[in-house]
Amino acid sequence: MEELTITVNIADRPYRLKIKRDEEGIIRQAVQEIEQRTRDYSESFAFNDKQDLLAMVLLHFSSTTLKLASELKENVENVIHRLSRMDHMLS
Repeated sequence: MEELTITVNIADRPYRLKIKRDEEGIIRQAVQEIEQRTRDYSESFAFNDKQDLLAMVLLHFSSTTLKLASELKENVENVIHRLSRMDHMLS
């Protein structure tokens, strides 16, 4: 897989990343979402510095990820249970 070096800006700070070429779109989308959430929080709340702002953005994305992972696990378990019942009914 071909690697690519890109520079992204998060909270007015540039970061050079070495990524796989096929990851570029998702990385750039993630950066856009981080920047948008940063703007939203900075307009809605008073923060002493960028670190506090970024901590809240990180908390938002982490809690969202954990919630989605839990929902996914529950959905997978439900599908497995239903398939097992269907298999039992067909046997």
